Amino acid sequence: MSVRFIAAATAAVITTGLLAAPASASQRVRLLGETVVPNALIFQGTTVGGLSGIDRDPKTGEYVLISDDRSSLNPARFYTARIDVQAKGLGVEFTGTYPFLQKDGTAYPTNAVDPEEIRVDPWTGRYTWSQEGGVAPFSLDPFIQNATRTGKFAGDVLLPKNLHVTATTGPRPNLALEGLTYAAGGALIISSVESALKEDGPIPTPDTGALSRITVQTRTGHVIAQYAYPVEPIFTRPVPPTASADNGISSIVAADPLDPTRVLVVERSFATGVGNRIRIFEASTLGASNVNGKGLAGAKPMRKKLLVDLADVGLSRVDNIEGITWGPSLGRGERSLILISDNNFSASQVTQIVALAVRYPR
Repeated sequence: MSVRFIAAATAAVITTGLLAAPASASQRVRLLGETVVPNALIFQGTTVGGLSGIDRDPKTGEYVLISDDRSSLNPARFYTARIDVQAKGLGVEFTGTYPFLQKDGTAYPTNAVDPEEIRVDPWTGRYTWSQEGGVAPFSLDPFIQNATRTGKFAGDVLLPKNLHVTATTGPRPNLALEGLTYAAGGALIISSVESALKEDGPIPTPDTGALSRITVQTRTGHVIAQYAYPVEPIFTRPVPPTASADNGISSIVAADPLDPTRVLVVERSFATGVGNRIRIFEASTLGASNVNGKGLAGAKPMRKKLLVDLADVGLSRVDNIEGITWGPSLGRGERSLILISDNNFSASQVTQIVALAVRYPR
């Protein structure tokens, strides 16, 4: 596969050819194309990487991408880009970057935040973003904030009490707010924690799954409901067996912008010595127990079914996919679905942008 990269003072463009999906791929999902952004790409004075969330502005067609740099290489920030899916391939053009600013107008200091997800507010056009929590002496609590299109602070979204960190309750370190999406035309915000809260039991193993929580709340933070989401077991054992492995929710997006009961959930699993397995599930809150303010004992979790396993669509590799958004309609009953991977600023990983065609009803 040929790769062409063009850098200019204000834009970086990457294009690749298309890859055909194999016959074994899902009948509802096919690969349109993929692009790998060069590692350590410098754009407008920043290192492009750690891209853990992506969203498309339906009014402009432009995309916004969040970096999970904890202000270590450069200030915590987001990028804007154009992504074009066409017969010649998948083209990506970075068009801008802005730091997230605190209430006092300054950038976040190192280790104060861990950005993970970003969405375009359908009502205002501003950005809403989530982060998993800082490192002491900064607050360990995750948060959801609003920002202007140039990164200025524009308000907080109140979180449920059980998403605040204590010694025995709340999210585990680095397993907090990963998923975020607007629903019901922008009237609701749905968020997800990556894995089980401390009080909800152990995290996944190769033998057992876990129960995460998905929260539905109003724009101002009033919690309407919270649901248990069943996370799959880790797909295999690591090599060696004592090495690290995990599985959890890395991103969510409303299956339909007007229907608050259905979401697409990205489960990202990794096993040392083996690699990644990325599966996208369709999940529904219909019939699930509302566990807001309650434990999970006896609760009926959300129902889900597999939409696609990325191992089946013909990608050159399956990397650390952390972001998902709907792209433009393709016609003939298909919609484009755009995914992005977080390379963790590692030379052994890649920033991968993937376009899928999904036969999916609105």
